[in-house]
Amino acid sequence: MTRHDIDNAQQAWGDGIVAIAKAHSDGGDYEAVARNHVETLYAYGMGDVLFKPTLAAVEQFRPTFDEALSYFVASNNACPEDKGFAIKGWTNVRFENAGVILRETTALAMGNYFFTTPEGDEVKVEYTFGYMLDEMGALRINVHHSSMPATV
Repeated sequence: MTRHDIDNAQQAWGDGIVAIAKAHSDGGDYEAVARNHVETLYAYGMGDVLFKPTLAAVEQFRPTFDEALSYFVASNNACPEDKGFAIKGWTNVRFENAGVILRETTALAMGNYFFTTPEGDEVKVEYTFGYMLDEMGALRINVHHSSMPATV
């Protein structure tokens, strides 16, 4: 596992969020795009996934595929509080890593990611992602924690 692998995985994650938002705004099958996003980037079905989404309060943790999908598109009622984070119209996602820890088959990355609104404003969110390699050597997210920055 290399830093380049992490950069590529983060780009794929951000591109996936934008693709979900675009499919939603274009009237496309955004749920299918979101399903593909979770299926290809997360480690559901390969082991435990620790997912704490930014805007989750009642169902804070999302250990199942259906709960993760609910967070992104709110289409399956797995978590009734969800509004569909990925269908808010995001036009870009960029990562700024504060640090990355690499091991042979795992990695951790922590920092801020920035979501661009349709109006061009950026929303800053803090994140920690854990990665593992699947049987084909692709990176999969097995830890995802994000939160809004603390206010002073």
